[in-house]
Amino acid sequence: MMALPNDFTLFNSTSSPYSTTEIYLNTSVVPSALPCTDWPPLPTTTIIPAIYSIICVLGIVGNTLAIWVLAHSNTSRRTVANTFMLNLCVSDLLFLLSLPMWAVYYSHGYNWPFGSAACKVCGALLILNLYASIFFITSMSVDRYLAIVRPLRSQSSRYPKRARFTCIVVWVLACACSAPTFYLRRTHYIEEVGVEVCGIIHPDRAWYLTLAWMKIALAFLLPLFVISCCYLAIGRHLLADTGLGRMRSTSQPFNMPSFKSLESKENCNKPERPPTPCVNPSSSGGRPLEGRGLERVLWTVAAVVLAFFICWFPFHCVTFLGVLYNEGWLKCCWVQWTIDNLTPLTLCLGFSNSAINPVLYCFIGNHFRGRLGGLCKGLCACLEARGDDHSQNRGSFSTRLSSFSRKLSDLKDLPIVEHSGHT
Repeated sequence: MMALPNDFTLFNSTSSPYSTTEIYLNTSVVPSALPCTDWPPLPTTTIIPAIYSIICVLGIVGNTLAIWVLAHSNTSRRTVANTFMLNLCVSDLLFLLSLPMWAVYYSHGYNWPFGSAACKVCGALLILNLYASIFFITSMSVDRYLAIVRPLRSQSSRYPKRARFTCIVVWVLACACSAPTFYLRRTHYIEEVGVEVCGIIHPDRAWYLTLAWMKIALAFLLPLFVISCCYLAIGRHLLADTGLGRMRSTSQPFNMPSFKSLESKENCNKPERPPTPCVNPSSSGGRPLEGRGLERVLWTVAAVVLAFFICWFPFHCVTFLGVLYNEGWLKCCWVQWTIDNLTPLTLCLGFSNSAINPVLYCFIGNHFRGRLGGLCKGLCACLEARGDDHSQNRGSFSTRLSSFSRKLSDLKDLPIVEHSGHT
């Protein structure tokens, strides 16, 4: 921490662009910094840009491919899950496009060279992605719970039109949650350290506490609770289904649809008609998941929850430590060092979720890989056809040119006949 004179006190001077830089307009409510000289800082100005570059490249490639495949899906493949996936990838991609500016910001020693407007826009994309991506992941979790655990009851509500309306609501909520930080974020020149920071200037302590607790509650605790409950119910349902599947198949005329056929059956019910059960004839007679099918679903479920928890839990823990430190409830050097040095590193871990999301939700699925392979084959065939047309055009031109050259040579070989006036 670094105490500044006059009217400003700078918090987390080496922290991330998300919480960088916490500035109070009233210094009377700000705790003084501790002289922790025995705790050397980490070289974040070199580590963070390198990590951001890797996340940016991998995330942009993955999300662009996912958007390309999902946008080129035919009407029958535009399911509820794909609608949520497409919006999630768009949210991640918008943020990842601003990540190079944050990398430059760190590499310049927390000096923002792009102006106040770019500071607001990049900060808005960052906080918007923080809320929107987690809200979309939560929506997808609820949708998977309804599709697997309650497929018959949810048939009347799970169709793409309602999913698009849900996406609009998610975007509106994410914009509302990010509006305060968009309003408060701006550039501010600090003469004592000679840098132009892109930070959040809080009018008072109430603003700081409100935004910090809102970030912890709405962007982590509540979504984690909903996601965990949904996937816990899915896991219990699948495990119970395998144990009682054969008994159920002999005693019931209609069996539970399999997980692989759920996505293809989402559009069987039309909104204007009463809901009827959808049975995919290509599925295995509605038998419960067994063997590798169950194992893949359970591993996917575990990967989703673990990825969300591992990526965002450390950052929100550091954020909570910052609240305790700034309120004077936990004052020691290791807490100050953790806040200053681990905030950007834990935020990098959180940002990596934007690169992991396409892998978890798209590339693991067989249908997505098949559509991606089909699009790649179609693109290669198109390029090959254009190359063949170009080579044919060049071949026909060279053929005509060689024919014309042969005619010229034939004319040169003809005998010259002299015409005279005498017979």
